[in-house]
Formats: sequence, C-alpha cells, structure tokens
Amino acid sequence: MAPLRVDAHQHFWNLELVEYPWLTSDLAPIQRTFEPAELEPQRGAAGIDSTVLVQAANSYADTDYMLRQADRYPWIGAVVGWVPLLEPAEAERALTRYLEHPVFRGVRHLIHDEPDPDWIVQERALEGLQVLADAGISFDFVAVFPNHVKHIPTVAERVPNLTIIIDHLAKPPLRTGTLEPWAIELAAAAQYPNVYAKLSGLNTVVDWDTWAAQDIKPAIDIAIELFGPERLMFGSDWPFGTLAGDYAKVWTETKRALSDRSPPELDALFGGTAAAVYRIRR
Repeated sequence: MAPLRVDAHQHFWNLELVEYPWLTSDLAPIQRTFEPAELEPQRGAAGIDSTVLVQAANSYADTDYMLRQADRYPWIGAVVGWVPLLEPAEAERALTRYLEHPVFRGVRHLIHDEPDPDWIVQERALEGLQVLADAGISFDFVAVFPNHVKHIPTVAERVPNLTIIIDHLAKPPLRTGTLEPWAIELAAAAQYPNVYAKLSGLNTVVDWDTWAAQDIKPAIDIAIELFGPERLMFGSDWPFGTLAGDYAKVWTETKRALSDRSPPELDALFGGTAAAVYRIRR
C-alpha cells in the first residue's frame, strides 16, 4: 500500500456564512469564498489523500461550518476548530459538543491577531489550554516571529500534557538574509517532545513572484535538524498560500526542497507525522 499523503494545513472560508475580520481589501486576491469543490481537483492532482482543515476565524460559526464540510468530503481527515480559551468552563462545554464529531481533532486561536503579543501566556489562556490537554485535543500555535515563538517553552512547561503544533514554522524571516534569532527561539521550542511544527506558509515570507525551493530550503533544513521528520509535517496553507503561487507550485517546490531526504523521512514529512498527531485514518 502506498504511503499516506496528508496536507496538514489548509482552510476554507465562506464570506456569506462566517465573518473573517482579518480578510480585508489588502488581501483582495483571496477576499472571496473558497470551498472544497475548488480544492478537490488540486489536492487530487498532487496525490494528497487527506487534509487537515484549520480554523480561519475565532468563532463557533467557523468551526461549525468546517465540520459541515467534513461531513460532505471524506478526504477531510481532521478539523482544527476554535473554543474560547479565556473562558475555560465554556471551552470545556464546547469541546464536549465538538468531540462528538468523528474528525474534530484540535483547536486554534488567531493569537497573532491579538493586540497583546503575550496573549497566549496570560493565566486564563493557560487554563484554557489545560482544558484542551485534558480532553486530548492538540493546539495549533499560530506563532509569527518575533512575537510568539519565545512563548512556546512557557506553554510547553505550564501545560506539559498538551500537544503543541507550530504553524508555518512561526514565519521565519527568510527575506532578511539571516535566520537568527528565529532559529535560536525555534531550537528552544524543539527541546520539548510535545512540540511539533508545520512546513507550511513559507512561500508567503519570501518573494511572492519569484520564490522557489532554494528560498524556503534553509528554514526547512533547520527545522528538520531541530525536530526531525517525526515531528514535522507538510501543509499547503491553501488558499492563503495562493497569494504566492498555486497549490501545485507549493507542492512541487516543497518536494524539491526535500529532494535530498530519504524515503522514510519523506513518508513522515508528507503524511506519517500528520496522520499520527491528528489521528487520521486512511
């Protein structure tokens, strides 16, 4: 049987059903509805068996919308939704409801949109994260360097039974020509065995028009050295990633950036890790 191929990070949004405050005119090319029928042929052409559908708004409406899509499209193998972390009791009640769905696997909050860069380490947020951990639910940590990576060790220590997944490698500063101190902060996070990361969204932190494998490879190589393939997973970040190339380009150039890796490493990066962390079944 061929190895499972998983896109560990993609989105859908419907502007008629859900509010997305961040989706402003500055992002005009993606300021429209994106739904499964549009992604289906693209992920099929890339040989992707399953995807992880990740929240795009801090709302129940967005989570409910995603779960409805998962009901219709069996290739959606996991859903990462939202609950109010600052209201632990309410978060627990919401999780009880969402866990009745067979592919609800994780929670995310758009912490990078919060005015306070230290939002995730306030006591109420940490209490909410403990609720996730106790329920066996992972947390997608949407860190954006330099504001959030430094908090990952704190969260990992305060909530040691929480599986933490860093989205987009915390957006490394690839345009600057130097990856320090991003790499130092990522190394501190990688010391905790409950911390994982996604090779996703890197095409939007380089030159959108001309980027290729060699532009994202330095950050990928550092991540593999720090985490190993067994704690890393590929994600397309579709449709946000279409700001800097279509699905096929993200898939092709990521494979090129990993062309020097062994087959077992590639199997982990392109499916095995995500399937294990998000409990995705073929």
